[in-house]
Amino acid sequence: MRAAPSAGLSSPPSWRLLETGRARSHIRRMISGAPAPLETGGLAGVLAAAGAAPGVARGLPPVHLWHPDHCGDIDIRIARDGTWFHDGSPIGRAPLVRLFSTVLRKDPDGFHLVTPVEKLRIQVDDAPFIATRVDRIGETLRFLTNVGDEVDAGSDHPITVGGDAGEPAPYLHVRRGLLARLTRPVFYELVDMAEARVTPAGEALGVWSDGAWFPLGPLETV
Repeated sequence: MRAAPSAGLSSPPSWRLLETGRARSHIRRMISGAPAPLETGGLAGVLAAAGAAPGVARGLPPVHLWHPDHCGDIDIRIARDGTWFHDGSPIGRAPLVRLFSTVLRKDPDGFHLVTPVEKLRIQVDDAPFIATRVDRIGETLRFLTNVGDEVDAGSDHPITVGGDAGEPAPYLHVRRGLLARLTRPVFYELVDMAEARVTPAGEALGVWSDGAWFPLGPLETV
């Protein structure tokens, strides 16, 4: 899985422990485009460093290694179509959305934006990401998400289809429990690539990627 570069920031600082309780003001400052204080902290400092810390592969900070206390909720929502909202208004700065996505984590108690010392819960209506494109690269299906991640479907990144015959709900596992919902055109591209296979549940259509086969649904309904 490949992450988009942290575009739109200059001279990011190194990782550091940040003062608890400052994230909300920095989020508002970044979203509004207001100048940041000379000493950045809270979530803004982590976002500025996303993808720039030495040793962090593909620009993804190690959020799975951070275990801060829960610091409450913040009014950020990811809508079903992948749009990020803050205080009810869409976040229009694509580089900022990409950076927020790199510090998103799914825990048993919900989705959170995480720093080494803070953990702020946000609302996610469906899946946090949207798969907007798929390409066949040799024997692998490579997906592009709305936040710029490239994900190769396979045993570590499976394609799953829920819902029903009238309204399938296809998803791709991006990382650590975070899913991308496939847009309808992307799902139809998979159907065009699919082949039939006999399964214990009957004949089904599915696709191969990186040596794994993923069923899209029963042959007569897909």
